Amino acid sequence: MAVAFTREEDYEAQAADLPDRPVSPHPNLVTATGLAELDQQLASARAAYAAAQAQGEVSTDRTAMARATRDLRYWSARRANAQLTEPGGPPDKVQFGRTIEIEREDGRRQAFRIVGEDEADPAKGSISYVSPLARALLGKSVGEVTSVNGAEVEVVAVRA
Repeated sequence: MAVAFTREEDYEAQAADLPDRPVSPHPNLVTATGLAELDQQLASARAAYAAAQAQGEVSTDRTAMARATRDLRYWSARRANAQLTEPGGPPDKVQFGRTIEIEREDGRRQAFRIVGEDEADPAKGSISYVSPLARALLGKSVGEVTSVNGAEVEVVAVRA
């Protein structure tokens, strides 16, 4: 059979068969900002789902409906298992939700906030609490040194 006789709907059906977005096996810890972002993402997913339904003929564009359904499932699950976590304990201790400043062996200083997986964005100064750097630093205090990927880093400041 020639490719010219392949039905276009077959391609549409394949595109509409989207796999679910992977959900992390880790607890879904979130900051207050992260919880607000989850609420916003869930509202956007609901709006996209409603828009896909309102466009009528699902058979004409199954991809939009599949994407909207997949995203709605993902954000609903993430919001349902979100655990709002506020930093506690001594103010100089590295904790979830706090901003940490470190100094690397080469003298570079970096600051970042330890947050939940969905709100992590290293380019904007936030890393996930399950990242290797965060795991190495959690529980440390100002002045403590730890090894991360074979290099030493020192905690020089912790801010709420």
